[in-house]
Amino acid sequence: MKQTPLYGRHQALGAKIIDFGGWAMPVQYSGILDEHKTVRTAAGIFDVSHMGEVWFRGPRAAEAVQKLVTNDVAKLADGAAMYTCACRPTGGIVDDLIVYRQTGESFLIVVNASNVDKDYNWFVEQSGALCDVVNRSDEFALLAVQGPEAVAVVQSLADAPVAELKSFHWRSAGVAGVAAHVARTGYTGEDGFEIFCASGDAGKLWDALLEAGGKVGLKPIGLGARDTLRLEARLSLYGNDIDEEHTPHEAGLSWVVKGKGFIGEEALAKQKAEGVTRKLVGFVMKERGTARHGYNIVDESSKPIGVVTSGSLGPTVGVNIGLGYVPTALAQAGTRLQIDCRGKGAAAEVVNGPFYKRRS
Repeated sequence: MKQTPLYGRHQALGAKIIDFGGWAMPVQYSGILDEHKTVRTAAGIFDVSHMGEVWFRGPRAAEAVQKLVTNDVAKLADGAAMYTCACRPTGGIVDDLIVYRQTGESFLIVVNASNVDKDYNWFVEQSGALCDVVNRSDEFALLAVQGPEAVAVVQSLADAPVAELKSFHWRSAGVAGVAAHVARTGYTGEDGFEIFCASGDAGKLWDALLEAGGKVGLKPIGLGARDTLRLEARLSLYGNDIDEEHTPHEAGLSWVVKGKGFIGEEALAKQKAEGVTRKLVGFVMKERGTARHGYNIVDESSKPIGVVTSGSLGPTVGVNIGLGYVPTALAQAGTRLQIDCRGKGAAAEVVNGPFYKRRS
């Protein structure tokens, strides 16, 4: 398995290590429930250095990026970022991404760890003639600091006013003496930052953040709590909730389909005009049972009508929750569903919006 620059530190902290898409990653340290609560009430630090970083540079870099993604790249100013998707000509989702604009000739796209090679090859194939497209994933480490105390912790170590950054904005700054890019982005439903630095500096930055954050309860957080946190915030996971077999319109991501001239635009416009036949919905369990990825959603005669894509206990909201695709006619809030939990039907109810939303 591949190892991030922080692998030795995870071992020293007693983390349980698992194989996550070919990476040796910490799934938990003190326990998923404890780590989840820590992020909701104080702050947590995540090693997400397995994510990929692909840079686009040159006079036509903006054109190259716009060809690849569904959102409107023209709306990005220097130092701004946006969530978006890259699609096949069919509209199927190649990956969900964050695009960071450094200048009009320099863009960073962060891709999911399991898709780095696939995405990079797709980017080069489709846009490589327009600008330089360089996979620099091995050069970067990425740490996320998330939670109510996250901003104060990072600002205490930064040599620039990163606390002034608005959501989905980024800037260069020194953090604990480490040259970094600090972004007001995350994947937990909480405020905080994602911090890019050179791989060789990751250990120094990790140690400094743990020491500074320890005063306010910051702890290291594994992939287990990262998953429950993102699910409560109703953030999609590639490979579970979204993939090449589903489109942004089906996945509830029509709000990121705003650009012009991107791959898949024609197919998505046609689908929007005709209407989708299935939708990704959120649901809460109304009877005892936990919906798991791959469980069938069934009708009254136990015939499969959909599939659960994500599901677990929502530690903060206190109920079992999930996401899944169902026929459009069953996608309205208040609709009752049946989840086949290992051969036993359990009632669930469709709900709108995130299961958890932090107070502003």
